[in-house]
Order: sequence, then C-alpha cells, then structure tokens
Amino acid sequence: MTVTASAIAATVSSGQTSAVAVMQETLARIAAYDAVQPQAWISRAAPETLLEQAAAIDARIAAGEVLPLAGVPFAAKDNIDVAGFETTAACPAFAYSPTRSATVIERLTAAGAICVGKTNLDQFATGLVGVRSPYGIPRNVRNLAYVSGGSSSGSAVVTAAGLVPFALGTDTAGSGRVPAAFNHLIGFKPTKGRWSTAGLIPACRSIDCITVFAHDTADARLVDGVTAGFDPADPWSKPLADRANSGKVIGVPHRNQRAWFGDGESEYLYDRALGKLATLGTVVEIDIAPLLEAAQLLYGGPWVAERTAAIAKLLTDNPDAVDPTVRTVVEAGWSKSAVELWNGIYRMAELKRHADELLAKIDILAFPTTGTTYRVAELQAAPVALNSNLGFYTNFVNLLDMAALAVPAGTRSNATGFGITLIGPADSDRALLDLADAYLTAAELPPPPPLDLEGKMQTVKLAVVGAHLEGMPLHWQLTSRNATFVGAFETAPTYRLYAMADSVPPKPALVFDEGGGPIKLEVYELGVAEFGSFVVDVPPPLAIGTVTLADGSSVKGFVSEPRALAGAEDITALGGWRAYIASKA
Repeated sequence: MTVTASAIAATVSSGQTSAVAVMQETLARIAAYDAVQPQAWISRAAPETLLEQAAAIDARIAAGEVLPLAGVPFAAKDNIDVAGFETTAACPAFAYSPTRSATVIERLTAAGAICVGKTNLDQFATGLVGVRSPYGIPRNVRNLAYVSGGSSSGSAVVTAAGLVPFALGTDTAGSGRVPAAFNHLIGFKPTKGRWSTAGLIPACRSIDCITVFAHDTADARLVDGVTAGFDPADPWSKPLADRANSGKVIGVPHRNQRAWFGDGESEYLYDRALGKLATLGTVVEIDIAPLLEAAQLLYGGPWVAERTAAIAKLLTDNPDAVDPTVRTVVEAGWSKSAVELWNGIYRMAELKRHADELLAKIDILAFPTTGTTYRVAELQAAPVALNSNLGFYTNFVNLLDMAALAVPAGTRSNATGFGITLIGPADSDRALLDLADAYLTAAELPPPPPLDLEGKMQTVKLAVVGAHLEGMPLHWQLTSRNATFVGAFETAPTYRLYAMADSVPPKPALVFDEGGGPIKLEVYELGVAEFGSFVVDVPPPLAIGTVTLADGSSVKGFVSEPRALAGAEDITALGGWRAYIASKA
C-alpha cells in the first residue's frame, strides 16, 4: 500500500507516529530497493543525519508548531540545490556544493519535510528518456526493460517504487510529465513562475519549471500549497494567482493529427480515456498544428541556444565531460544567430496568440502524455529520434506559458503506464487538479501492476482463430511453447472468416472487412522468444499481424494474404471456426 505525504503528515502531527519512525521505515525501504535500482540516486544523506533531522521535526511538533509536511521524506532531482549535498546535474565535472538550498527546498523543509537524497537525471536535464547519465540508467519500476522517462528519471523511480511519497523534478520540454506517465504517477507542472526556480541549474532558463511527482492529486495540492508563491530571488517569479476554469469544453487533437508511432495500445487507451472525459464535459477535436509548430521550435529553432548558454563554459573548457548525445543536442546552439533568435521570438508570439485564442474557446486540453514508450536498448540504438517521438505532445507547453498535469490513464500489456496530460492556460493549476479528480473518479483505474524486482520475461499476446484453438490439431504448437491461456474473446465486427481450400489440416483465413462481423477467438500469452519461434513456423498464405478485439484493444494474431481466399468458403455468418467444424461433423 502506498503511503502518501498527506497521511504521513497527519499521523506525525497527531502523534500517532513519530518522524523518527517514519524515517526508519523509509531507510529500510530504500535499502531494500537498492538491490534493484541503486542508479535512481546520485547522492543520499547519511542515515544518522536523517534520523537527527527527523528527531528535530518531532521536537518542533512537541513544541506546538503546525507543519503541513511534518516528517515527510522526499527526494530532489540533482539539478536543484540542496544544502549539504553536491549538485551535479549528472555531470561529475560540473559538480559544486551550494551554500544554500533552492527556494522550493527551503519552503518544503520549513514545512517539516526532509530531503533524503538527490536523484539521477538525463544530464543537464536534456532528454525525455532517462538513459543519458554517467550514474547509470534508472528504469521503469513496473518493467525494468523499459525506460523510466526523463529527464526527471530518478525522481519518478523513487516515488513510483514507494521509497518516498513525493519527489521534485523539473520540466522544460516534458521532463516532469513523461516519467509520470510511464510509472503510473501524477506529474504536476505548475505555471511558469508559480514555483520559484532560484537554486535550479537552468536548462532553458526562461521556460524551466520545478515540478512534483506524487501518487495522488492530494499530495500534489499539498506540495503546491507549500512551495507556490512569489520569490524576489527569481526574476521569472510572479505573484500567485488561480484562474477559475470549469473544464467543461475539452480540446483533443484531431484524429488525423494524433501520432502513435506504431503503438496501438496507446491509441486504444487514449480513446478509452476520452470516453471517460466525455462524461465530464464536451470533447472537441481541434487543429493542433500551431502547437506542434511551437514544439518544433524548442529544439529545431533558436531556443536550443538557451541550453548552450546554460553550460557554455563547460562546453568550451571540457566538452568531453558532457554526454555525447547531450553534447550533440546542446552544441547546435552555437550556430544560432541573433537574427534567428528574434525571428523565433516573433513567430512564438504569433503562435501564442493562436494558443490564447484557442483557450478562449476550449477550457482544457487533454492530450496523450506520450504516443508510445520504448525499451532501454531501443533508446540506446536511436537516442535522438526516439526521444523526439516522446516529446511530440509535450514540447510546446512551457513555450506557450501553460500549466499541465499528467495523470494515469491505463496500463500497457508490458506493465508500463499510459497517461494523459490535462493542459490549461497560465494560472489554471488548481482547476487542472479539480478536473483530474473528476477524471480519475470516472476512470476507476485498477492499481498499477506489481514492481518489477528482477526483470520481467517479455511476453506477447497472440489471438488464434482456427487450427490452434484448444482441442484443434495444431494446438500443440502453443502448449509446447508453454503458452498461457488468457481468455476467449471476439474480434471487432470488422472481419470475415473463410475456410481455405485444400488446407491440411483444415485452417481458416481471417480478413479485415468493414462489412464483416465478430469472430470468436482465443488469446494466449507467450514469451518473446517463443512467439518468434511460433511465427517462423506459420506457413503461407497465413501470416501474423494485428487483430482488433471487440473492446477496441489489439493483439497479435493470424491474418491472411489475398491468395488465401482462392476457392475459400466465406463462413463469417457462423461466427467462428468451432461452429464451422461442428457444421461439417
């Protein structure tokens, strides 16, 4: 069971437990999970130091202080200054020891929270993947083969693994939202200037935001209540404001503008989320071309030079200290001219006007957080292109001065999380949290899958419609591969089934046809290697493709080449192969 910050603060404040006891339990959880993902951390405080700080919280409570975060352990991304820790930004050559904490850290600790350590990240917060760090690669807590998302990788991992109830991240292009989606978390990216960025190593200083990962919206509200507010030390800080927003008109990307990168599960889960949102308001498809153009300017335009400026000295004096992929991205800023910059600023102002006009008609946007996810090995093979895919729905938000809240919206078959992001105009932060509460209540999502503690066996779900059904002649090809029966289902009503001519043993051909009907089938789960060996044995004119089930989800399954229909009998009306075999008997 997940322990939330709200619950810890309530029990410590009431005397039901002590901050010391909470810290002892936290240290035990961290020590146990170190065997799985020690690379989630860059540095941690000594246990005795943390227990002393917890004892000081207990003394403050005993003295009558009211502490909204009494005894709550938390973690901070290692590009945020915390006194007593080095700040590295995941670059050892860059490391320094700050003399004071960032403003947000000071506000959290004043409220009774205790920072247990600094978390790993894509170096200099450049990446949405979590694989660009010399301190190791934090991985998705539900499936260790997959990326955690980044750049706030470690913060998402330590929260999702239950080591701390919340952790601070940062967000320039989606770094506080993508890891939240992949790890079944809430990712709250406040309006630019709502939380101070004093004490943050900049990525793009003019649009950077500090964010929070949490398990529920109550904790996001609690942390926001402590950290939000004007800070004269931050030139981008602004007075606190909360804009009312009913969230009754919900804008979503036009269907032909949605990008899934081959991930049918994400498409299905998004459609399901939109169905839930439609019970809360009016869902309207919108043209997102101006938003996508703004997103492209973040890395394809002059804003990349702002990343260059942030680490210019290191790039000049010691370029080899920078991760090669990060260096490739950031060095592109050297070639940007002042003319390009001003033209970019002018165009961004025009695009922001488009966005403002859009949000005058639409209360809230509800986008996929990402269109897909990737294995760590895939990101290492194609680090830039696949990273760009993950930013398709996120990169425009800070450039256009919007607030955003990533929330869970389902689980892929590989156990990684799919999420949607609620996006609103500046200062709509609290309204987004309210809409998230309504959505999560309507969605009734099951708990996330168990933590992956050893590395899952990768599996594939396979639909069979004929000779591989249980009791049929080729079923042994599944049982010999230790396939697990998932269940009996029907296809969507868009298929035709044919009995092929002269097939030994008799086999059907499944063909997509809008005028078809539902076809009964069975779904089995196989290991990836076993699935591969099965596919090798599939004889033409049959093949393995993707089959859509009646609920809209997709699995791998038998499909057919056109030549399979030569002399074949259309048996769609019988609804399945078993009925056909029975009719022949």
